[in-house]
Amino acid sequence: MTTLSSAPVAPLLARLFAEVDANPPAQSPAFAGTTAEDHRAMMMSKTDYRSFYARLAEFALPVSPEVGKLLYMLVRATKARSIVEFGTSFGLSTLHLAAGLRDNGGGRLITSEFEPAKLSKAKANLAEGGLADLVEFREGDALETLARDLPEHIDLLLLDGAKALYSDILDRVESRLRPGAILIADNADYCPEYLERVGDVANGYMSMPFTDEVELSIRL
Repeated sequence: MTTLSSAPVAPLLARLFAEVDANPPAQSPAFAGTTAEDHRAMMMSKTDYRSFYARLAEFALPVSPEVGKLLYMLVRATKARSIVEFGTSFGLSTLHLAAGLRDNGGGRLITSEFEPAKLSKAKANLAEGGLADLVEFREGDALETLARDLPEHIDLLLLDGAKALYSDILDRVESRLRPGAILIADNADYCPEYLERVGDVANGYMSMPFTDEVELSIRL
């Protein structure tokens, strides 16, 4: 048995994913009357992301259960002890990452979220899962919260916040990524700048699309 597959984490995640299915983000007024082109423009904006995501404050924006399991497996496989997450939301991905840390014997997970209500829910979920002691929650814009007080070495970086900012967040943490560090970027196609950067070996990365939604990269 693992922390991920046993109580209290497994039933908690099952409940949270069921709640996501019952209250999908597509129901948000943020998407009312918008076209696919409008949606893409909002997701790719570097100026309107605060207002856009504020309109999604009542909706969890998690990775899929399959990607969550991938996160746990990557944490275990790399024996990660130091993780940074951009975009906490309700903490579903955080639970997967922290479960991996627990089964690795401990570690530190820094996660950043600018919606206070979401961070409050995430803290409650991590406490319910018995994993809050492994997590440092940072409230505010990650362009600021992840620009300071980072571990000397980062083993894994999860990018699942405002998509347009992925390359900017990487600017802030890149110097701390150890050789062999794993980067997982959800919906990275909304940030062509990031994909171009990690897709070029000359920049110190090797990268490939893992699924239609996830870009998996390694720091060389």
